[in-house]
Amino acid sequence: MTSPATTATARANPDAATGHAATAHAYDAGLLLLRIALGLTMAAHGSQKLFGWFGGGGLTGTGKFFTMSGYPAGKAMAAVAGLSETLGGLGLAVGLLTPLAGAALVGTMLNALAVKWGGGFFAPQGVEYELLLTAAAAGIALTGPGRYALDRFVPVLRAHRLAYGAGGVLLGLAVSGIVLLIRN
Repeated sequence: MTSPATTATARANPDAATGHAATAHAYDAGLLLLRIALGLTMAAHGSQKLFGWFGGGGLTGTGKFFTMSGYPAGKAMAAVAGLSETLGGLGLAVGLLTPLAGAALVGTMLNALAVKWGGGFFAPQGVEYELLLTAAAAGIALTGPGRYALDRFVPVLRAHRLAYGAGGVLLGLAVSGIVLLIRN
């Protein structure tokens, strides 16, 4: 039996009795944490490729690696990967254009998976890290950025739709597939 105070609280705030509002806020806070961690990690990796920051090779060093990995125009591919990681990572971190940010990261990380594929699963040569980053980016694209995101101010993205996230993931797969086709 419920008390009158509980009934009054439930009428004033329908989620109070069930805890749904608290669950929704926890969900949004969790997505914010995941977005920031993944987004800033990927942006840092991108800045290694673009600018040589954090011990990275910059465009020249990363371009040589891309050429050795079978990509034509290694320096241009390094710029594309660096921009995808930096802009996609920052977009994911702030929750802006989340499906496209996820697509950029999925596409880039699928190429990283392809490069490291022969090294097994576990580090240092395995694909476990790249697989985790790919899955996290795809998961956030599919789930949406949550309430604490700049997408809330973009009318078409305000109410995230699974179709947007699925479209982003499919875009990342398609672009990655095209890039892998030109790889030697």
